[in-house]
Amino acid sequence: MPDDQSPPPALPVRVPLVTAPLGMLGSLRAARRNVLEILPELAVKQPIVSGRMGIRWHMLMDPAAIRRVLLERVEDYPKSGVTKNLLRPVIGHSLFIAEGAHWRWQRRAVAPVFSHRHVTGLGPVMSAAADHACARVAAAGPGAVDMADEMVRATFEVISEITFSGGKSFDRDAVHRAIDGYIAAAARVSILDMLGAPDWIPRPARALSGPVVKRMKAVADDAIASRRASGQRGPAPDLLDLLLAAEDPEEHRRMSDAELADNLLTFIVAGHETTALTLGWALYLCAFDPAVQDRARAEARAALGERTATAADLPQLPYLRAIIDEALRLYPPAAIISRTAQVPDRLCGREVRAGDTVMLPIYALHRNRLLWDRPDAFDPDRFTDRKAVPRYAYLPFGDGPRVCIGASFAVQEAVIILATLLARFRFTPIPGRNPRPVMILTLRPEGGIWLRAEALS
Repeated sequence: MPDDQSPPPALPVRVPLVTAPLGMLGSLRAARRNVLEILPELAVKQPIVSGRMGIRWHMLMDPAAIRRVLLERVEDYPKSGVTKNLLRPVIGHSLFIAEGAHWRWQRRAVAPVFSHRHVTGLGPVMSAAADHACARVAAAGPGAVDMADEMVRATFEVISEITFSGGKSFDRDAVHRAIDGYIAAAARVSILDMLGAPDWIPRPARALSGPVVKRMKAVADDAIASRRASGQRGPAPDLLDLLLAAEDPEEHRRMSDAELADNLLTFIVAGHETTALTLGWALYLCAFDPAVQDRARAEARAALGERTATAADLPQLPYLRAIIDEALRLYPPAAIISRTAQVPDRLCGREVRAGDTVMLPIYALHRNRLLWDRPDAFDPDRFTDRKAVPRYAYLPFGDGPRVCIGASFAVQEAVIILATLLARFRFTPIPGRNPRPVMILTLRPEGGIWLRAEALS
């Protein structure tokens, strides 16, 4: 067949975007099923899309306008009430939720916790989790393995170990069940959210999730109380040690126990869920494209030989890092960021009024035809030169002052685990078991990521 008549290459799974208005009830049904289903197809073709659904809203896909919201006018665009309503019951007024001066002092205090030195020092915990994941996959034999579930177990092992040093006060399974329970019960959009109802009006599902939240809070409270009472420290400081010692260098202020608990839960939830999702999607993509997987395996084996990856190996694993970057582009865990305009403004030449919702649909931004070549294709080589990628066209961790504080931690963990797995196993897809990208709070693979894992000699 002539080249000009060859069928286009297959594309990895994606969400079909909306081509006609859904209306209020249709939008609510879609949002509760999968938030990404409310995104219009125009969002991957235009720099801005606006509308009204109870409140006025604007979706931004223009890098200059996004820079204005996230960097130049960040105080005028705080996190939306919907975002705060979803998360405040669990993480209170932690670093992720706080605004203004309360956010600034916490950020100054916590920043040293995620310094390069501390993140690199956590590498052995990540390497151990990679080894344990390999052992579980090998034990499952050559049959189908849900790698999404395996990656959740691996990253939860990391976050629990570096948070509590494996302390007996921490029940990993209980916290994991509580997180999933809260997301299932309360992290879906309410019609009150879509109508722009005030934050003080209770959302029934969130009000009923109280027992789940109490269990999560109790774990953090008990761990803090136990550590303060015992004063015990391990050979190296863990996250709880570092947070207990954290102090704002300007105000010399330290966190209260309540603030410590809120931030611990923030790091537990964000510190494992998002990295697990990235790894799961990366493995799906490697199985989808065997040539990419073979190239990545060759790089991993050249750097590692028979051993497990470590933090020191990252400079020798640029293609593995590019696969993680491309997985984050195609399936960003935080697929939509939402802000509320506090003052009138103009974005992309369009009027923005105080009170308008400004959405940054990262999923659509990363697939926008004005910004990316072959945007739905899996191509890690687009990140060979990361400096060539427009900064505000690629935002898996946000940007500006509120850029994700744990970004380097997440990337290091993902590369260590992915390199170790690919060096030891060949992953192939299970026919008819494609994952479905669904966003409730994060962008998850509905149905899991079922792959066949063949151990390599």
